[in-house]
Amino acid sequence: MNHRLTIIIAIAAASLVLSACSEQRPADTDAGDSGDAREKRSIFRPEFQVEPIETLDTLGTLETRVLFPDGAELTEDALAELATVLASPQIAEGGEIILRGHSDSGGSDDGNLRASQARAEAVRDWLVENGIESERITVIAFGEQNPAAPNALPDGSPNKEGRAANRRVEIEVRSEEQPAEGKQPTLAESLASVGEEGSEEDLETEE
Repeated sequence: MNHRLTIIIAIAAASLVLSACSEQRPADTDAGDSGDAREKRSIFRPEFQVEPIETLDTLGTLETRVLFPDGAELTEDALAELATVLASPQIAEGGEIILRGHSDSGGSDDGNLRASQARAEAVRDWLVENGIESERITVIAFGEQNPAAPNALPDGSPNKEGRAANRRVEIEVRSEEQPAEGKQPTLAESLASVGEEGSEEDLETEE
């Protein structure tokens, strides 16, 4: 009799445990769902939600350079860089192109000035040959006056790497919608501008 009563009590207890588990599972599921909802809910009120900023269409100024191992001949690397410039959106916009020629300090002042002029003109000629209007291009020769790297080492010997970096043409393509503002012209640019104005006045006087 006692054994049978023990079995009945055990069966009843097992039934109560199973019933409690089945009732608890939906509650656990609901708790998980509410947790997911809390994770996905924004911490900001709807009136303070920030809208994404639209991408600006205005282009900036394109600036790059091409190097010259010696003389004014365009290398394969220079041609590749010029091809990249030619395919740029700034070129397609039709903005102004400024070419600044430079040299190292290996020669005389006059010789370095002529070398920097020849390099800038080589870049200009390539651009014109590939469809760019010459009226868009301004060529400025600086000679050795604006080095990108030291021309000599501390002991006074030639700095070959520095001089190679100085034999260059800096290319600036200004966006037509956003020209370079607040950038003061250099002395060479100012002199070049005055020289062009003087040439035009001389031509008008001759006419």
